[in-house]
Amino acid sequence: MAKILGIIGGGQLGMMITEAAKKMPEYISKIIVLDPTENCPAAQVGAEQILADFKDKDAIVDLANKSDIITYEIESGDSDVLKSVEKNAEINPSPETLKIIQDKFLQKSLLVENGIPVSEFIKIEKIEDIKEGIKKFGFPVLLKARRDAYDGRGNFKINSDDEIQIAFDYFKEQNLLLEKFVPFKMEVSVIASRNTKGQIKTYPLVENIHEKSILRETIAPARVTEQVTKKAEQIAEKTMAVLKGAGVFGIEMFVTQDNNIIINEIAPRVHNSGHHTLQSSETSQFEQHLRAILGLDLGSTKLLHPTIMYNILGTKSFEGEYIPLTLSEPNVYLKMYGKQISKPLRKLGHFNLVAENGETIEELMKKLEPLKEKVVTQPLH
Repeated sequence: MAKILGIIGGGQLGMMITEAAKKMPEYISKIIVLDPTENCPAAQVGAEQILADFKDKDAIVDLANKSDIITYEIESGDSDVLKSVEKNAEINPSPETLKIIQDKFLQKSLLVENGIPVSEFIKIEKIEDIKEGIKKFGFPVLLKARRDAYDGRGNFKINSDDEIQIAFDYFKEQNLLLEKFVPFKMEVSVIASRNTKGQIKTYPLVENIHEKSILRETIAPARVTEQVTKKAEQIAEKTMAVLKGAGVFGIEMFVTQDNNIIINEIAPRVHNSGHHTLQSSETSQFEQHLRAILGLDLGSTKLLHPTIMYNILGTKSFEGEYIPLTLSEPNVYLKMYGKQISKPLRKLGHFNLVAENGETIEELMKKLEPLKEKVVTQPLH
């Protein structure tokens, strides 16, 4: 019997999960999202909406009462409240998995315990701990909030003694960790999936290019050796086996100068660096996530076409309504998220540039340049 799907978060990820769910009516009869923004992107494509904060206990209980199965597109939900409503709805990834991943210190500790490589780190409780950490790691170091940090928010790079107090004050008594800085060669990621039966599949390794700590481009496949690709995919599979939760996970990694792989962070959800799968792969990450949490066999993760995903971000100098963006180029697939207001560096949409007739990544990169100029947001009035 088809199930009612509840999603915590109705932003662009919730929107694309909703669209994938609507193509699976034999398994999912209805989608309900919990989101604080009226007429959020998921609601615009047919999800029913509960208008409330992601951490609102009553709203989470309401969602659980109305749903058969709950997932999330943002890891800000209250894992303890989610644990308390498991009797009402199946929750995947599990609240236990979410709780570990929400806290970067717990996440990295679990990885280290299981022999999975991460950069060195220590827990920070007072400013003296930072000074001790710097003696151990040297400059620069990264001071990070343990919770509620993504897209570079919650990170402070400390380059000198003068910045220690500034960095510590910046976080206003949040729980923190200090991490050794990794002078990486490349940022990469693996979109990995695990279903409720324990079946694990990974998508091919991709290369990520960031702007102001926000993902701007994903290149699929990554421009690395086969050896590096295998290493990353093996680490991703081991990570999924350790985490156990069902669903799609975005595993962000660094390629070090000596071509080793270390994990940077894990997101317990579909991931921005997996958007290319909408056109590049046999199964999109959104369908795969649904297959995983529903206990279905996972779909093929084969990359059919080299693809570059380009994020459309709000122009730095402008906030307000913007002229609708269009792109009518061959093999370019534009996806706008229905956000009415542009803000500096806000994710407004993306497009996938898909290779044809044996085109290489280098040829796609040349094609990408003129397209970037066509998706710059301009004021509506």
